[in-house]
Amino acid sequence: MATIFETRLIGNIGKDAVIKTMDRGILAINFPVAHNKNWKDKKTGQVKTKTTWVNCTIWKREGSNMRIIDFLTRGTLVEVLGTPFAKAYTQEDGSLRTEIRLNVSKTNILRPTTKGDEAHEDIIDSEIDAFEPTMEDFNIDDDY
Repeated sequence: MATIFETRLIGNIGKDAVIKTMDRGILAINFPVAHNKNWKDKKTGQVKTKTTWVNCTIWKREGSNMRIIDFLTRGTLVEVLGTPFAKAYTQEDGSLRTEIRLNVSKTNILRPTTKGDEAHEDIIDSEIDAFEPTMEDFNIDDDY
């Protein structure tokens, strides 16, 4: 029986997407997405927020449709689906850190940032022209 390990995340992009060229003509489009969890403190009645950042990567082959990059800008509300994984690394001060990453298989722009009064149509980027990475395509030491 097949298993599925997929995560759906809706949040705002924290920085404009960056394209990194990998070996064999593979492109990695990297961008962080913030997920905010809000709750009311029972003692004080104050509304509190905890933000979790997820570093997302869309894998493409060179020559693929790259239109999605124009919409992956800071502040854009996105829905991303993909396979999550964790990356552990040691910081310069010797402390161990872990981050959450998502290899994106589908991207849906829910509310793009607008420049002036421009209207944007809904943009969906799916796995049609995406590159499906294997474990040998990852370099866990790569940061973006």
